[in-house]
Amino acid sequence: MELLEKSKAEKVNAGKRAGKHRMKQEEINELLVKLAKEGKSVLRLKAGDPFIFGRGGEEMEYLAKNGVKFFVVPGISSAVAAPACAGIPITHRDYDPAVVFITGKEARERLNWKALAELNATIVILMGMNTLEENVKKLIENGKDPETPVAVVQWGCCRKQRVVCSTLKNIVNEVREKGITSPAVVVVGDVVRVRDKIVEFFEGFFDP
Repeated sequence: MELLEKSKAEKVNAGKRAGKHRMKQEEINELLVKLAKEGKSVLRLKAGDPFIFGRGGEEMEYLAKNGVKFFVVPGISSAVAAPACAGIPITHRDYDPAVVFITGKEARERLNWKALAELNATIVILMGMNTLEENVKKLIENGKDPETPVAVVQWGCCRKQRVVCSTLKNIVNEVREKGITSPAVVVVGDVVRVRDKIVEFFEGFFDP
């Protein structure tokens, strides 16, 4: 953020949050093409990985369609980074052997909740705070153990990061009581137990 503030480059804020989009995706696409065709060097800076429930793929397609050459510098998804900064590895040999990423914004009917609940995998939910209660209900109704550990990491990798750990059946009440809101990453699975083992010694890179 400090580098951005010091930069003399022209800045266009196209940030998005649930229900608060400064620009529509179509407008962003058109602006990228317009600026590039004006001969400018354009950087589309994204938080996390734009190819995990982001619009990176759509933007690449639009640029190519309009004859604009580009390259990609990969980022690290908040799906991985936020849990890591909370002391939670999303995979661990002693726990679930797989990981599944889902978006909390997707239409419910597009997910096979029964298959998801029965799969012995860590479930990482992005953009899921507004639908947390619904997601939890779906998992439990489809067979996920209500005692499954859950962590919610708000403002991951920032100095104001907050972490709430609970169980599937209690996490909704816990986050309400503690005022946890977006942006946050939800981790469902036994890997959350790792945090309990190391949290006393875990410093991360931020001030605890």
